[in-house]
Amino acid sequence: MKVKEIMTTPVISAPTSMKSSDVAALLRSRRISAVPVTDADGNVLGLVSEYDLLARSGGTAGDIMTSAVVTVTEDTEVDDVRSLLIDRRIRRVPVVAGGKLVGIVSRSDIVGTLAWEWVCEVCGESWRGDSPPEACLKCGAGSERFARQTQLPGT
Repeated sequence: MKVKEIMTTPVISAPTSMKSSDVAALLRSRRISAVPVTDADGNVLGLVSEYDLLARSGGTAGDIMTSAVVTVTEDTEVDDVRSLLIDRRIRRVPVVAGGKLVGIVSRSDIVGTLAWEWVCEVCGESWRGDSPPEACLKCGAGSERFARQTQLPGT
């Protein structure tokens, strides 16, 4: 499964010039825990999280943002992002296309894909997601040949 299938879009972002207090208000009003910081062209420059607001002092998003931000592309495998979130102990990853912000993937987006596993009744190929694929990647069987099975978290 590719990131483009589960990413949240459109992404709420902030310019570097946004006041820190306005970033805090944005996080609270949108019930999110972080926002990517972008330039006028949509390039990701950093990320401001609740932690940054609490731990750093500065008047603008550009002053308090974490600038060492890991990004992925729309075609990155979800399992690769899952490993990245675990290994780096981060909570979200901005998604870019051509260097521009196009989405964001959080832990909760990935947890949603772990809820169900679909198994092809013809060849046994498995697929994780909210719905089965249109056709089995291994044998070509149609989506109606997939059976849904409960997937335990972490497996």
